[in-house]
Amino acid sequence: MRNILILLTVILLCACKTSPHAGHSEKGPNIVVLNPEFEIVSILILQADLVVTEFETVLKITNPNEFALELNSLTYELFGNGLSWARGTGKNILHIPANGTTAAKFLFEMNFINMNRRLLDDVIAMRRVSYRFKGAAEVQPVISNIASFHMNYDCSGFSDVKRK
Repeated sequence: MRNILILLTVILLCACKTSPHAGHSEKGPNIVVLNPEFEIVSILILQADLVVTEFETVLKITNPNEFALELNSLTYELFGNGLSWARGTGKNILHIPANGTTAAKFLFEMNFINMNRRLLDDVIAMRRVSYRFKGAAEVQPVISNIASFHMNYDCSGFSDVKRK
């Protein structure tokens, strides 16, 4: 009988484990917060000059949770064809609805003098570019008694380069 009680206690303790982003709320004991997902939707050329080109990138953020999230800050680095293309930060970025998606636009510049020729050729020809978008974000669940948390993200894919 004693062995059965010990086994049941171990099983109950294992069943109560939560993910790193869990908290307590007034509505229930533990709420697991899933990380939002990031994806580059488009890379658009806004203005092309002799040396510097301005771009607008649209970032889609998907919230897989049953409650809204606030993206309080974002630090990013964008790579094109494996080469560093842009980096930046932002604060009070946006609200992401429960089980929904939101798009955020950010601007960056490319200096052709400092750029690798392969990426430059793809941008000039407006060809599809392999991207990698990585960084860190501070996320605030919009639910009582759940603290904000920091998360890292790293996504990659392909995006056409087009004129706006």
